[in-house]
Amino acid sequence: MTDWLAIHRGDAPLVIAVPHAGTDLADVGEGFRSPWLARRDVDWWVDRLYGFARDMGATLIQTRISRSVIDLNRDPSGASLYPGQATTELCPSMTFDGEPLYTDALPDEAEIARRRSRWFDPYHAALTEEMERLRARHPHVVLYDAHSIRSRIPRLFEGVLPQFNIGTNDGATCAPALSAAVEHICAASGRGHVLNGRFKGGWTTRHYGRPEQGVHAIQMELAMRGYLDEPDAPTEANWPPAFDPARAAGLHPILADIMKACLAFALQKA
Repeated sequence: MTDWLAIHRGDAPLVIAVPHAGTDLADVGEGFRSPWLARRDVDWWVDRLYGFARDMGATLIQTRISRSVIDLNRDPSGASLYPGQATTELCPSMTFDGEPLYTDALPDEAEIARRRSRWFDPYHAALTEEMERLRARHPHVVLYDAHSIRSRIPRLFEGVLPQFNIGTNDGATCAPALSAAVEHICAASGRGHVLNGRFKGGWTTRHYGRPEQGVHAIQMELAMRGYLDEPDAPTEANWPPAFDPARAAGLHPILADIMKACLAFALQKA
């Protein structure tokens, strides 16, 4: 553990990565137009939402660094994960809604390289280490990349997102049996789901998912309405909303079943 990276080590063949729940603007905060804007697109409370998985033996990895400082789920080369669609960069220049994040100059190549060395590389080194630790004990391991997002963001997608957005890069990052098990649970919930829709999995899922080598990666992008009261438009007065335990209570059993399915899949493959 460091001042910006928290790791809870479990022994079960399941790693839950939480790359976007951090709010720390580190040493670059003064460059942003607004601290609120620089934190607005956080995956609010995802770390809290999946906290129960510690008791299931899962390993949880969470960064406290804001995705506006550096996005730990983007291709470090700068290549777009979704060519032709609106998205954000390794060091984002604008919010999800298209508002500029910086008052003056954007981070140059040297600054991007510094941020990558300071946060991106150590995060993925830690994630790799945990995956290797568990692979030494288990023939198959599931990497579950945990995310959430506002239900409506017109710049990024049309309409309202389903509650559960499952990404496996069109089936490349995990065995079909795993995605089918997760999809079945989401479908049975009646809350709406899609497999490889707008969100097919970010760099983490695509980079680590090697089912032929025993590493099965799957991303879950939750619509935030499942556990907090989303306003029609976020403002400094209403965003972020508080974590809503009553709403989350309805979501928790579904997420617990998904975690159980991930563990059952990995253990059955042993």
